[in-house]
Amino acid sequence: MDVRPQLLDALSALRDRVSAARFPLPLAGAPRARANRDELLAQLDDYLLPRLRSPEAPLLAVVAGSTGAGKSTLVNSLVGRRVSEAGILRPTTRTPVLVCNPGDHHWFSGKRVLPDLTRVRVPRQEPGGDDPAHRESRPGRVIRVETADNLPPGLALLDAPDIDSLVAENRVLAAELVCAADVWVMVTTAARYADAVPWHLLRTAKEYRAGLITVLDRVPHQVLAEVSRQYEALLTRAGLGDVPRFTVPELPESAWGGGLLPATAVAPLRNWLTHRAQDQVARERAVERTARGALDSLRSRMPELAGAAAAQYAAVLRLTAAVDRAYDEAEARVRDRLRAGAVLTGGALRRWRAFPMDCAAEELLDALVESLTSVLLCAVDAAEERVDDDWRRDPAGAAPALTESDAGADGAEHAAHRVGMAVRRWRREIEECAEDEVRELDGHRAPDPEAVAALVAAALLGGRRGRSAGERLAEEVGARRALRLRDGAGRMLTACVERIVHRERERRLAPLDRLDLRPESQAELIAALSLLRKEEVSGDHRH
Repeated sequence: MDVRPQLLDALSALRDRVSAARFPLPLAGAPRARANRDELLAQLDDYLLPRLRSPEAPLLAVVAGSTGAGKSTLVNSLVGRRVSEAGILRPTTRTPVLVCNPGDHHWFSGKRVLPDLTRVRVPRQEPGGDDPAHRESRPGRVIRVETADNLPPGLALLDAPDIDSLVAENRVLAAELVCAADVWVMVTTAARYADAVPWHLLRTAKEYRAGLITVLDRVPHQVLAEVSRQYEALLTRAGLGDVPRFTVPELPESAWGGGLLPATAVAPLRNWLTHRAQDQVARERAVERTARGALDSLRSRMPELAGAAAAQYAAVLRLTAAVDRAYDEAEARVRDRLRAGAVLTGGALRRWRAFPMDCAAEELLDALVESLTSVLLCAVDAAEERVDDDWRRDPAGAAPALTESDAGADGAEHAAHRVGMAVRRWRREIEECAEDEVRELDGHRAPDPEAVAALVAAALLGGRRGRSAGERLAEEVGARRALRLRDGAGRMLTACVERIVHRERERRLAPLDRLDLRPESQAELIAALSLLRKEEVSGDHRH
């Protein structure tokens, strides 16, 4: 294998791009993309990168299979003592156990492989003592690392949880552990060799062109020849006819999974593994086959991942466009209603007609602020409903992160409170402007600043009904000041409306922003793959 620094750098960069890919939106291909990303990360972190960085590390054989296949008994028998729990209770193997020669312990005690798993070391069980697995009480994702003098140097065995475990975490962990293997040891039984679960693992190994062997376990003597023939036919039909096969007969020691099988029962498998670990040529071929298969599998898996990333971002654009359309329409609707004088209606109109004889300036301003708030809030609510409808029609809009309440982003504030605060701020601004203009007038004939502010608001918000307010304003402060007040208040009103619409739009877009789905993701994944392929080709030319 070419282990030039440039290749490792390209592989590390690709790994970072894969890790950064996100698929939170519930699109049709998202579950597959998430699984693909997790498998790629497991393969890169647990196998490819550590193997290429340390080609001299021991050969790791992961023993995998379905519930009750006898994996732990097989590992214990290969080691020559009980290192992994085996028994009648299912699922038995909860904590994965890695066994190696004492001289190889340093390769697995750190984070070289399976960096996400915490290492634990349980003392060897003494006769009559408790089972070590029952003393295992550490929380989280852990792996037990054991040593055994009987295991040849250069070979490590990993007893994985059941690939069809009832516990979801066990199934996920089993899949990750298999990705760390130089050699996949697939264990099945005479009763279950045709089941779908083991065959899924076998097909995956074929797809990745990984080093693979199969063990047909617990085969009764009377049907050994027939079952072996049928199993061989199935393998051949699946294009796996060249996969090494080992058969372990059903023995008294197999009962309940509690004992060790005779050395002769596992000798062919042990010899095969020992030869692959200690013969330099066989070892290099085994490692290169699996590593090359994993690298080649990136050709098909990375473009698929990039396509899924593009679909996620395209969905973000659709959802964003729906929000923009809704709030653009809301802003246009508010402008139309303001031009039509929709604010000066109902209670606000009654106050205006009573002003100033039977209605104080403060009361008129309160009524106008309330009516303007209602107009704005109605537009915002309509935009929210439009967005909800559009998002419901888009599969991506059903993401939990998008359907949760906005309480997390805006605390206890609601739209009515936010809009009301913005409108009251606008009121304070026109009151301050009115005070500035009135201050310049002759003190004896200066009108009440609050009355001036009320006239400005009525003239600006009243449409045709507000014309008389404009005329009265000019009489109070003069035509030039009246025009200046109206123009300034109009600009501040436009800014107020824009602020409200912008804030509500951004609030609705915030969950999408938090997803952190970027347009560059697809290109970055493809570019990382292209760089890796370039370095591979460069390495091949060197050789």
